[in-house]
Amino acid sequence: MDDRDELLMTPGPTAVPPDVREAMSRQLINPDVEAEFSSVYRGLLEKLATVYDTDDDVLVLSGEGMLGLEASVASLVEPGDEVLCLANGIFGEGFADFVEMHGGEAVVHDVPSDSGFDADEVADIVEDRDFAAATMVHCETPTGVLNDLDEVLATLQDAGVLTVVDAVSSLGGTPVPTDRIDVCLGASQKCLSSPPGLTTLSVSDRAWATVEETEQDTFYTSLAPWQDVELPEDEPPHLPYTHAISNLYALEASLDRLLDEGVENVYDRHEEVARQCRERGRDLGLEPFAESESLCSPTVTAFRTEGRAKEFQHRLETDHDIVVATGLGELADDVLRVGHMGYNADAERVERTMDALADVLD
Repeated sequence: MDDRDELLMTPGPTAVPPDVREAMSRQLINPDVEAEFSSVYRGLLEKLATVYDTDDDVLVLSGEGMLGLEASVASLVEPGDEVLCLANGIFGEGFADFVEMHGGEAVVHDVPSDSGFDADEVADIVEDRDFAAATMVHCETPTGVLNDLDEVLATLQDAGVLTVVDAVSSLGGTPVPTDRIDVCLGASQKCLSSPPGLTTLSVSDRAWATVEETEQDTFYTSLAPWQDVELPEDEPPHLPYTHAISNLYALEASLDRLLDEGVENVYDRHEEVARQCRERGRDLGLEPFAESESLCSPTVTAFRTEGRAKEFQHRLETDHDIVVATGLGELADDVLRVGHMGYNADAERVERTMDALADVLD
């Protein structure tokens, strides 16, 4: 446990390990004028690429994870472009809002929020259509549904459609099929257990080519300024703006923790703790929201509560000093969510949370 009595078991922001908090308090170097920052940033990107398991370019932007969702759309979509938005939850639907905001035409393929996508249905949609891109979410955090995207991504790849995937709640906690994703989005405050404030991305060569061909109508939410970032050996880097250096220190410490443990070991830990959480929930009469075990995320479990989620959330906090989350939107009072990602993918923390929930339900 850390030095805080209250146990934060939300699916992001997660509890931040003490050594990561300590890293954030390190003496600053100036990323705009000190040559040392080039090597610091270069090393950070190399570690991040290992977690992404990609040879594509990786970027870190100053801004909470939502920045990545908008920046990817703003950078790839021009007015009049058709974009296929696969949606089985709030964040999948949210991509459509960004598409419309930047002048594109969103074609939304909705499926039930407790189910996944069918590659054959996607193939039918993209046949004889000229989509500029397709967007989707790997882990829909509000419902705890982990979408199996392998066949869907292969279908879109075969059709020549650029793919944008929100992996904010899965990156670093479970394998992400980055090799088939053109823009893969992550964030500091989920499975990486770093403070909120940074967006991470991997960007394929095909995506960069589209960025170059797309007229950019924004700066801060555009990827274009990051394409030609230089990190000289003995000079300061050439960045579009001053980076959030303290957040970068924290992210580097988080990546070090993950890599020291070993990526595969981290994935196994998440799977085991998630199984523990679901089994305890079922013992208490609570069923996961996802329609099948294969769709249950290893990073967050959403339990069906039939209109009592806010009551349970309140009692867990007031009686047991444990903070969990409820659902969002229409499911705000029907879903109770336990985050077991990153630092919180810990058997002792999950056991304490589920013991407290057993007391609340008794």
